[in-house]
Amino acid sequence: MTQYKLISTWIAAVAIVLPAAAATGRHAITTGQIAAAIRGAGVAISAKQITLLTGVVARTGSPVLRVQSMEPLGGRRMKVRLECANIEECVPFYVAIDGNGESSGESLPVTPAPGRTPAHIARVGTGAKTPVMRAGSPAILLLDGDQMQIQLPVVCLENGAIGQTIRVASMDRRQIYTAQVFDGGILRGRL
Repeated sequence: MTQYKLISTWIAAVAIVLPAAAATGRHAITTGQIAAAIRGAGVAISAKQITLLTGVVARTGSPVLRVQSMEPLGGRRMKVRLECANIEECVPFYVAIDGNGESSGESLPVTPAPGRTPAHIARVGTGAKTPVMRAGSPAILLLDGDQMQIQLPVVCLENGAIGQTIRVASMDRRQIYTAQVFDGGILRGRL
């Protein structure tokens, strides 16, 4: 009888939790949306070439995605890191691109647009000289580790242009970090 009550409790808990999880407003990011973002960065690919490394979701059904970096994985495969333009919509994530098109049996080359190689995409925005971050302005610091990423609200202690490394502090000013300016309002660092 005790086992029956335990099973009944689990079923009731699942019945309550599943609708609540569905109501949180999470929408799956599709390979078509990802392919469109990568094509926008200058690499001609199709959705068939993309392998999701994990399930990715966003708060809206059609988030604006942008490519952060592209790295070779060996052979004709590449690892691509993407993020939502609005950092509150989704967390950054990785996908793999298969240049052989194995899922369809045809060869689908990963072709950069003229003047835009994957190495160029990884460096987009690093040549700016105009400060996009001002001392005293709030920002988001993305700290990357081997298996995790942490987002922290910070205050800039120095002016910085895209690609420059500046000092930032936690909102209570107790921790000081050095981080690279990635975009207006976004900084990147390593754990």
